[in-house]
Amino acid sequence: MLIKKLDIASHIESLTQLFSREKDVILSGDINIHYKIINELEEYNLKPPPKVSNLDGALNYLAKQGQLKLDDIYQFVKIINYFYYLKKFDFKPTVQNWIQKINIPIELDYILDAFDEHGNIKSGFSEELDQINQLLYNTQSNIKQKLYSIINSKNIQPYLVDHQIHLVNDEQTLMVRAGFNHIIKAKVLDRSQSGFFYILPYSISELKQKQSNLLDTKDEILYNISKEFSSILTKKLHFLKFINKEFDRYDHYQARVEFAKQGDLSFVLPKKTTKCKLVDFKHPALKNPISVTIDFSKHIIMITGVNAGGKTMLLKSILSAVYMSKYLIPYSANHTTTIGTFKYIEAILDDPQNVKNDISTFAGRMVQFSKLFTKKDAIVGVDEIELGTDSDEAASLFKVILEELMAKNIKIIVTTHHKRLASLLSANENVELIAALYDEQNQRPTYKFLQGTIGQSYAFETALRYHIPPFVVKKAKEVYGEDKERLNELIQKSSQLQIEYEQKIKTLDKQIAKTKQLKKSLQEKSLKLDKEFQTKKDNLESQYNNIINEVKEAIKLNNTKEQHKILNKAHKHKQQIKQKPIKQDVKLQVGSKVKYNNTRGTIESIQNKKAVVITKDGIKLYVPLSKLTLSNHIPKPKQKNIQINIQKPQKANVTLDLHGQRVDEALENLDKFLSDSLIAGFDEVLVYHGIGTGKLSVAVAKFLDKHPSVVSYNDASAKEGGYG
Repeated sequence: MLIKKLDIASHIESLTQLFSREKDVILSGDINIHYKIINELEEYNLKPPPKVSNLDGALNYLAKQGQLKLDDIYQFVKIINYFYYLKKFDFKPTVQNWIQKINIPIELDYILDAFDEHGNIKSGFSEELDQINQLLYNTQSNIKQKLYSIINSKNIQPYLVDHQIHLVNDEQTLMVRAGFNHIIKAKVLDRSQSGFFYILPYSISELKQKQSNLLDTKDEILYNISKEFSSILTKKLHFLKFINKEFDRYDHYQARVEFAKQGDLSFVLPKKTTKCKLVDFKHPALKNPISVTIDFSKHIIMITGVNAGGKTMLLKSILSAVYMSKYLIPYSANHTTTIGTFKYIEAILDDPQNVKNDISTFAGRMVQFSKLFTKKDAIVGVDEIELGTDSDEAASLFKVILEELMAKNIKIIVTTHHKRLASLLSANENVELIAALYDEQNQRPTYKFLQGTIGQSYAFETALRYHIPPFVVKKAKEVYGEDKERLNELIQKSSQLQIEYEQKIKTLDKQIAKTKQLKKSLQEKSLKLDKEFQTKKDNLESQYNNIINEVKEAIKLNNTKEQHKILNKAHKHKQQIKQKPIKQDVKLQVGSKVKYNNTRGTIESIQNKKAVVITKDGIKLYVPLSKLTLSNHIPKPKQKNIQINIQKPQKANVTLDLHGQRVDEALENLDKFLSDSLIAGFDEVLVYHGIGTGKLSVAVAKFLDKHPSVVSYNDASAKEGGYG
């Protein structure tokens, strides 16, 4: 079986244990819909589906007008009740559309309401059944009471082993010693290991017979109920088949979601792409795995290198990821992992030698490869491809075989120790060479891989590591020859250069990423400055419009030509607002001369992102740093002197009392009060609005928030009225 060959049987078994009932792990249907539903269900914490039995037999029985047992009927009840539970949730679109399309016939509610949570018929559903249950309870109590009266009888005390009532074969009995028959007439039901007797006194046989009759009556009532329910279910057979299938479908989803959450695993949706890459994959069979990142986009992946260096496990990792992605089984990998779509997955890993059928290792391999020529759109893993025959002949044969299979759109991952086949295929642009690396300093495999090069087997080093005598290894090297040793050195140097090249690429990638981040940061800063400029521009335009409105009112009152001239000059002044200021990076600190709107001052202190600014008039303002600019960094535009002569109010005051006023009336008075205060030249004023219900307080605060001439406001001190 494929999952056993790939060492993922235990991983998949852990998933199937979360199923509500036994089924195949393969999830059939549209994988894209399945993936969407699983992704949406991951955001909810739902109770798991109930454990239910296989209902295929029950459905076949109903199709033949058969009568089900109440236990089988209750299995359907559990399934339907669970879908009623799901319908209570407001799911995301894909799940919601699916669940809402499951329309449960209202006729089945009659059956659903008959069962309690333990699968028994509820009290009150059948008056006849309730009466029988009550009579059974009373009879059982009488039997128990009769037994206790016998226990407490003085005559039987010498023969009693204990004063307990023992349940034997669902019968209530007493445990007695030999000779009891002289005192009490009873039926022996069993004997204990110590030789004592379990007896049922004849004196309660009448009660037992009554109990038996009641149980027969109860069975008859339950039989009639199940007959009635089966008749209803038969009429809804099509729906029952449908919901039974949909329950298994949901069970697949929920088990996968829970399995992924428990192990922090990822779902990878296969895509129709030639680009395939494992990113930080960890094979579930390994206890402390080193994560693997491998690009296997090319048609042929050839893995060479050190013995016991993980070549076979890399092959299994690629095939395992493809298999688990194909059936949406979650596994440990980075979400950027990309897996292609494959119709077939084949693993040629074991020695195919069969003595009974007179098939050698190589012959068995040829049988396995011959079957591949009948398939398309497959991914195949072959471990030790040249196993069982001469390496030079096999290299030539397998080169042609692999190229022909590649032409049939079959992706092949092979492992080999023989460099001839690797060298024959290395010039093919559709072949990816991967080397298992070896740590020469510590003389052990690293279980890491390098793409684009042929790996050395390190057979001599491995032999020494496993305690082959050094003199034997030395002689073997002499036999091996200096030329081949130099070839291995060249391979090693090539691998080292490739490693250095990869490291330089990583360093360059980091620098590129850093540059991109810096560019992004500068763009964001530019956008921020543009936004701040627009905000200030909007504030100035608002102030300008307010002045214009005031001047227009003055014109209406006096109707002089001179005031029209003032308006024209003010309109020219507006053009200066449209000039975009020069962007400058400035650093604010204590003592800096700053400007806030039209107010200038000096920073006295800075706390977090706010500063205390003292104006020329000695007023302290608590202002965000983002609202301040250095006054000597902003070029002053050349402006013509504009004079607007507006008559000062005769009765200006620095306080306003709004007690007892309605909100509309109060805000109108507050607006006029602020206008008079501005004309009078006041920098700070005091407004009393009281506490009351708080409506006036909220309205005043909102008004001041929007007023363009209000720099800041706060509650008065406690002696001046506090927040009133």
